[in-house]
Amino acid sequence: MAKKAVPAVKKTEVSPASYAKFISSLKVRIHSSQLKAVVAANRELIKLYWEIGKAIVEKQEQEGWGSKVLERVAKDLQREFTRIEGFSRANIFRMRAFYRAYSNCLTAVRQLQEDPIEPFLNIPWGHNFVLLDKLKNFEERLWYAKKAAAHGWSRSMLTIWIENNLYRREGKAITNFKTTLPATESDLVQQTLKDPYLIDFITLSEDAREKDIENQLMEHLQKFLVELGQGFAFVGRQYPIKAGKKGLSIDLLFYHLKLRCYVVVELKAREFDSRDAGQMSAYLSAVDDLLRHEGDKPSIGIILCKTKDNVFVEYVLRNFNRPIGVAEFEVKLVEKLPKELKSSLPTVEEIEAELSVVPQEKKKKTRNKKVT
Repeated sequence: MAKKAVPAVKKTEVSPASYAKFISSLKVRIHSSQLKAVVAANRELIKLYWEIGKAIVEKQEQEGWGSKVLERVAKDLQREFTRIEGFSRANIFRMRAFYRAYSNCLTAVRQLQEDPIEPFLNIPWGHNFVLLDKLKNFEERLWYAKKAAAHGWSRSMLTIWIENNLYRREGKAITNFKTTLPATESDLVQQTLKDPYLIDFITLSEDAREKDIENQLMEHLQKFLVELGQGFAFVGRQYPIKAGKKGLSIDLLFYHLKLRCYVVVELKAREFDSRDAGQMSAYLSAVDDLLRHEGDKPSIGIILCKTKDNVFVEYVLRNFNRPIGVAEFEVKLVEKLPKELKSSLPTVEEIEAELSVVPQEKKKKTRNKKVT
């Protein structure tokens, strides 16, 4: 005789861990769907603005409409669509400018092969007008539009990068990456570096030492991380590491989350010297041996110096087998400070006098003072 199937027992209690995991997965799906909806809505909105701009330009060309007619168009649209923002007089003129900027751009058509505004559909309307307002060159606008979409820049961050001329600085550091890294990685790592680095949120004298720069960078670490670029995570300052019996001290150590490697940064408040590359090579070897984990890529080094001769740097790096980049940095100098602040800073002569005293002599002076 066949056994009767036993009905499944319903559980009256819910496992807290199981429920938390379930509800978390639902939240992720909802957030993802919301994001997709926002992106899709943004694309449709900018397409609409493009079409409105196109219709206005064509009417102006056909019938010679002037600014007063556009003002009338804005008022009529506002009256009809009271719940929709974006039909102000200023925005109607922006739609026209948007269409004019890209409609006849042959470079865009050749690059994109179909729709000249495709990259600009992936960023908000406010971002687009920042590009129109601050840049005249199509290639630059296209570059910033792609960067803003890829990194999720806010409008204010996009403005900062444009004003800091990131387009002409990114990837410009002198490096040996092509000969020290796989071809699939060298370009990506190259684009991670800039030249020069703008750290003008700190203020130094002409004779500032590496320690002065380091101290102020730590005071403004968040701003420094922004200037370094997306993906840098701070590991340590004056990071101690052993190389045999010799103890080394790395100025600044980072880990790059996208590149999956350690990044050693050395600061030089002077012109680049060939010995700097040798020092960096030793640091990178030690970091790779002692800190690098399975799955990490080879560590890279960045030497930030006050000045450099590009040709000389290329010669120096040519025979190094460790990936090293050299870039300059720009800061605010003490001469730009208000007079009342200058007076509280040491003079060049005072700094030189301090540096000229060896530690033993300083101790003797201190002991003598105590005796008297």
